Amino acid sequence: MMSYLLLKLPYFTVVVLTLLGLAAMVFKKNLIKILMGLSLLESAVNLFLIVTGYRTDGVAPIYTNAPSLHMTLPTVQALTLTSIVIGVATSAMMLSFAMVIYKKYGTVNAEKVKKLKG
Repeated sequence: MMSYLLLKLPYFTVVVLTLLGLAAMVFKKNLIKILMGLSLLESAVNLFLIVTGYRTDGVAPIYTNAPSLHMTLPTVQALTLTSIVIGVATSAMMLSFAMVIYKKYGTVNAEKVKKLKG
């Protein structure tokens, strides 16, 4: 029973990270906190990709004389690396947008920026 729970722990972590990220994006008004929620959501997606590609007793597919035929999935690892790079780029861009909004409106509160814009 305990080993079954340990195998399901990464999926539970994915659900918790997803819920925390969505809650931060929906219920927070500070742009920086919204971006932190998006970062949590990206981390949840990356963890989910890694967990789906994991195989018990799997071997990296770079070996030619592998002792078994159980290989890990290299596509999932490549997708995760690509997702990390895209996440860093989009986070940097959105943080720079938040800085520009702060310089123009003097606040990073999303509701106040909406009221000042109109």
